[in-house]
Amino acid sequence: MHAPTRCAIVPPYLLVRLARLDDPRFAAAAEAARQSLLRDSPLRTHREVAHPPHRPDVRGGGPARVPGRIDRSVSDAAGLERLPGRLVRSEGHPPVPDVTVQEAWDGLGSTHDLFWSRFQRDSVDGRGLSLDATVHYGRNYDNAFWDGERMVFGDGDGQVFNRFTASLTVIGHELTHGVTQFTANLTYQGQSGAVNESMSDVFGSLVEQHARGQSTAEAGWLIGEGLFTDQVQGVALRSMKAPGTAYNDDLLGRDPQPDSMAGYVETEDDNGGVHLNSGIPNRAFYLVAEALGGNAWEAPGQIWYDTLTSGTLGNSVTFAAFARATARAAVKRYGIGSEEHRAVVAGWTTVGLGSGLAAGLGTGRPGGTTRPEAQRPEQQRPGQQRPE
Repeated sequence: MHAPTRCAIVPPYLLVRLARLDDPRFAAAAEAARQSLLRDSPLRTHREVAHPPHRPDVRGGGPARVPGRIDRSVSDAAGLERLPGRLVRSEGHPPVPDVTVQEAWDGLGSTHDLFWSRFQRDSVDGRGLSLDATVHYGRNYDNAFWDGERMVFGDGDGQVFNRFTASLTVIGHELTHGVTQFTANLTYQGQSGAVNESMSDVFGSLVEQHARGQSTAEAGWLIGEGLFTDQVQGVALRSMKAPGTAYNDDLLGRDPQPDSMAGYVETEDDNGGVHLNSGIPNRAFYLVAEALGGNAWEAPGQIWYDTLTSGTLGNSVTFAAFARATARAAVKRYGIGSEEHRAVVAGWTTVGLGSGLAAGLGTGRPGGTTRPEAQRPEQQRPGQQRPE
């Protein structure tokens, strides 16, 4: 088994488009995109281990660790590409003037708080793993990523992208790749990779909503809001509420995410479309949250968390299998035919993945969510063209 690919927030197709710009006004942004793509190429390789080794508590001699107590650190790469960089803040030390350090610090805390307070998960590995981050990575680096052990943030190019600590959803998104790594360990390719990306978008959004006290109706459901400068016609990298609408810009083109299986993108790029087709399960989650109302980190988030940690997801899970797993999780926690179960079925049905999920609703028959004959997503793909 392989460790997950190091997962970056900005899709490669966006950087490729920027790298091809020949407008002299954006020469710096184009060069930054080219250099970012070069730096990111190792992120698409795999290491021959199932998980990174669990780092033991080396504080010896002190009191036993308290479950749920956060342990975090932020280091400064100072424009270099060496990790971890110089340690600039750790637990028990005061804030530093650098706003990027503070944003990373607060984002680590907000993510830990969601997973511990709502799901009783003790850090990304469930065992109190230290949450570590590095800021100021590289020169004008247009990305942020989870490398299997830590969060790494670039400062952006200043023309198209702002600093990557500016968005709490980015921090929550990338740390959730760590949660997925230590639970379902989903293969970062094709539909399982898109589920992996969607899980990070779901919980990245929930981290922000939980920190801000936003209800489902109040939330913006945007991933990477604030990353674009005011020179870009766009609000975020992705919209969970309305995939395909996050940006429409002369430089970046139009957001290519599909919002249902009718627009499923067949491509070999982007690890088989992991950032593209994640719009489909993203919208399904939003629709579940919309139907249930209240706070999305409650029933909807609990169902998705139960699914991720159930131990039943195959590493190469398909969209259809993942949809069935969420329906099973809803039944297990809330009961067959419950409001929560019905919302899950309706959400997946709207995006074209409801086949087989509604069996047993209102009949009292268990097992209606586990029919193996559910329609295969391959039967629903129209072969949409890949984005340029």
